[in-house]
Amino acid sequence: MPHPLSDLVVHTVTKPADAPAERLDADILVVGAGIAGLSAAIQARRLGRDVVLVDALPVLGGQCVNSMIGLFCGIYGNAPDYRQLTHGIFGELFEALEKTDDLHYNRTHTQTVAYDEVALGRWFENIVEELGIRVVLGASVSGVGVEGGVIERVDFATRFGPVSVTARGVVDATGDAALAWEAGLPCQVPDRTVWGSQQIRLEGLDESGKPEPAELVARLDEKAAEYGLVRRDGLAFFFPGRDTAVMNMTHVEAPLGAVDAADAQLRGRAQADRVVEFLRREFPAAFRNARVRAFGFPGRRQTRWLAAAHQLTLDEVRQETKFEDAVARTAWPVELHDRVEGYVWETFGPDHVHYVPLRSMLSPRARNLVAAGRCVDGDAAALSSVRVMGPCSAMGLAAAHALDLTLGEDIHQVDLTALRDRVRENVEG
Repeated sequence: MPHPLSDLVVHTVTKPADAPAERLDADILVVGAGIAGLSAAIQARRLGRDVVLVDALPVLGGQCVNSMIGLFCGIYGNAPDYRQLTHGIFGELFEALEKTDDLHYNRTHTQTVAYDEVALGRWFENIVEELGIRVVLGASVSGVGVEGGVIERVDFATRFGPVSVTARGVVDATGDAALAWEAGLPCQVPDRTVWGSQQIRLEGLDESGKPEPAELVARLDEKAAEYGLVRRDGLAFFFPGRDTAVMNMTHVEAPLGAVDAADAQLRGRAQADRVVEFLRREFPAAFRNARVRAFGFPGRRQTRWLAAAHQLTLDEVRQETKFEDAVARTAWPVELHDRVEGYVWETFGPDHVHYVPLRSMLSPRARNLVAAGRCVDGDAAALSSVRVMGPCSAMGLAAAHALDLTLGEDIHQVDLTALRDRVRENVEG
């Protein structure tokens, strides 16, 4: 029997002049759904808090899923022990991706973890759904209501209309400190570009012919100008057994203006196309049949961040300063991409660990806001060593605990003994 299509009725509608915003109320609002924001939202929900999670992208996962980063970095210490420094969600996450062969461990000076970004994205989506975290996607901060240092309301613009969220605690995990900026809080910016990257995942490769890392860098340095490449080094993250690789071989500006950001994205993709041409011609054994399976969203390293109660310094990183309010740690090198042709890469010894204090996540002018991820406060070099996924996840977890302990009160007065007990596995042992 044919479907009665004639039963479908179409209505003509016009937006009312006084159309109200969608209004949500929560215990904790997390803005930014990358590794820091997801860690914060998941932990806050597991503490029994009502959580709203908002992101400007139309999908969850932030840069860790959508920018084709390809590696979890900063979770483990340096050789030869490779001890795990960050826990939190990684135990269950790694167990799940290991079962589907979507994870691979690499050991060099430290241990990094390659992953399949599609599998990672679905894991995050499933756990957010299972926990009942309310999600708003494709939503950019358009306004912040602040009273007496308390962020009472955050407004968002979406393609479906305005959304307004009230919450007693707020996490800025936007990466660019977008929430803090719109709230009128002081922020930091570098005095010159810290370059981002246009990552790509290539397929159709022959892993048996892959060049050694030193050979790849040497050839890039020699022939970058010939191919119109600005960065003179790069990395290929092959996923064993799949003949695919994530390529990290570009340097792309990361401006904070809308038109300039779009222009940078287009120029970054053109730069990535030239990378593919270089690889096909210079390393045909591995890349002769290379095809771009996916372009990542623009990768941004250090753009704008919170001016916090304490700015983490390079000296504190080098000296392994252990703060009373430490909530995250890592052994990741100083990795400062402040030059177009390359970057600073300062590694540390076998037992080195450096820390992020809660004070570097708190604005002196806000009583219920915690920054987490790459928008916490550090000088440019220090921030370059703590903005990777291990410590960013630890910061998100700590943000959830700090807000849970102080909801309705001043975050600066958090009971540090109670907080240390909760985040101990990420700063001790």
